[in-house]
Amino acid sequence: MKPSLQLRVSQQLTLTPQLQQAIRLLQLSTQDMHQEVARLLEENPMLETADEPVFSVFSPDASSLAPRSTENSSNEEPENSGSEDRGADDFGNEPADWNTGGGAMRSTDDEDDNYPEQAAVQTSLRTHLHSQLTTSSLDDKDRKVVGLLIDALDENGYLAQDLEELAGLLPAELEITLDDLETALVQLQHLDEPGLGARNLGECLALQLKALPEDTPQRDLAIRLVSHHLDLVAAHDFTKIKRLLRCCDDELRSAQHLITSLNPKPGAEFGQSVADYVIPDVIVEKHKNKWCVRLNMEAMPKLRVNQIYASILQQRGDKNSSQLSTQLQEAKWLIKNLQQRFDTILRVAQAIVDRQTKFFEHGEIGMRPLVLREIADELELHESTVSRSTTQKFMLTPCGIYEFKHFFGSGLATESGGTCSSTAIRELIKQLVSAEDQRKPLTDSRMSEILAQQGIVVARRTIAKYREALRILPVNLRKSL
Repeated sequence: MKPSLQLRVSQQLTLTPQLQQAIRLLQLSTQDMHQEVARLLEENPMLETADEPVFSVFSPDASSLAPRSTENSSNEEPENSGSEDRGADDFGNEPADWNTGGGAMRSTDDEDDNYPEQAAVQTSLRTHLHSQLTTSSLDDKDRKVVGLLIDALDENGYLAQDLEELAGLLPAELEITLDDLETALVQLQHLDEPGLGARNLGECLALQLKALPEDTPQRDLAIRLVSHHLDLVAAHDFTKIKRLLRCCDDELRSAQHLITSLNPKPGAEFGQSVADYVIPDVIVEKHKNKWCVRLNMEAMPKLRVNQIYASILQQRGDKNSSQLSTQLQEAKWLIKNLQQRFDTILRVAQAIVDRQTKFFEHGEIGMRPLVLREIADELELHESTVSRSTTQKFMLTPCGIYEFKHFFGSGLATESGGTCSSTAIRELIKQLVSAEDQRKPLTDSRMSEILAQQGIVVARRTIAKYREALRILPVNLRKSL
């Protein structure tokens, strides 16, 4: 084939840097957005925070409050939300062209009250046990052997490794025998918290029961249960347990309550846990019998263009100020994109609240089916824009803090021709289980029949799926004496 040149006219969508920044800001959570703004403040001298005093605890440098972000998989660009013509006054700011509303950002020049809160250091399980070991009356060799077992414990306080296997891994010059390890294990199990150093769940529970006073009602029966019949207790096979142990219902019930009061993971309380903090983007309030949404001003950074650098740029020629001109344009883009971000979030939040009014009046049972397309069609936005606006965005309501995604869900048809959301059905299942007779709990088929009597047709398999999602045990494990 002979090579040749051809001209072809085609159209394609090009994402400008401004549009790319708008998409990125929209899909970021509030914490990540503050971190992004803080980074741009350091890089761009044309940007600065407002001079007004700020009384918010949320700081752009509070990286410890930032949760893990989830990147949106959609690649479609968001459509214009109509906020380009909106001035800064819409956000409660001074009437300036280059300001964006809010008051959550503290000035970077504020040297006072600018230290992030430090989380309290929690003592680990090994550190706690080693400190107990140093105050014990054991000799040096016993302390070393017990210390080896402490280091072999898992995060729940169990000794998962077999003693014979552990003895074979130790160097011969230490002269530690299997008998030494068994003796050290007994000493470890009597250090501080009962149940630590157990090799299985039954031994862990038995150690805690043996630490109770001997006159504790049904203590001996509970020890026999966890030592020899723990599988029957887990299966709620009370008939077989009563036959094997020759006990009555009251005795078995008392022993069962004693077992359930124990801690199956005594070492877990020493684990390092970090609390996840969220900042609500909007606040839902009721005014004159109408649920209204307003932006959380503490979540909004307050930015403006540095007037000193802007004046210098106006006085200098274009040849010597190309970099400042670029930075000025980027500063304007950021402020405008932040305004558009909060405007879009506010519009989406209000549309959600308007459709889920019954939820705010009656709780989960009043949730109605809702999909992203419904919100997108009303606001004349792309579905991907609504998806970005609802991911990791939270609203503060009288019922608590909820992610926007919580209000979306599929629905099932009812006999009256309407629909019932899956959230409402899960709430009905929770109510049925909480009100059931524990001696004769409801089966999935029975719950399906009860819902059908209320006009909600739900298959047994769907009931089982929702029950598992709610972490409700099956009927045989919910049965009690």
